[in-house]
Amino acid sequence: MSQIIDRINEGGPVFMVPILLILIVVVVLFIIGLMGKKKIRHVMELLSHLSLFAFMWGLLGSTLGLIQAFDAIEGSGAVSQPMMAGGLKIALLCTVFGLFCFVVARVFILVLAIKAQRAEDAQLI
Repeated sequence: MSQIIDRINEGGPVFMVPILLILIVVVVLFIIGLMGKKKIRHVMELLSHLSLFAFMWGLLGSTLGLIQAFDAIEGSGAVSQPMMAGGLKIALLCTVFGLFCFVVARVFILVLAIKAQRAEDAQLI
């Protein structure tokens, strides 16, 4: 658990915490969709929008992180390979976390789509 918190701090809480919150909301919406308390199609649409937002938010965080890293490199003049590698790793953490949230939500959408299709097929019989 402490490793996850360390990664969130490394990636920048401004970008990582919203993605974590979106991931929690995605899981809750998936559970609601499975329980059938709301219309599955509505839940799937929300999941789709949230997953895309998480992915784009992660890309934005990485882009801004890379710009800051390159500004620091430009200001210092000489750059060591470990410094460059560390900066790139930190910049990509937001993208990886946003992409993870995106993939999880897409798998949940797939499961809900299968459930909705089976429910529609059962009504036709």
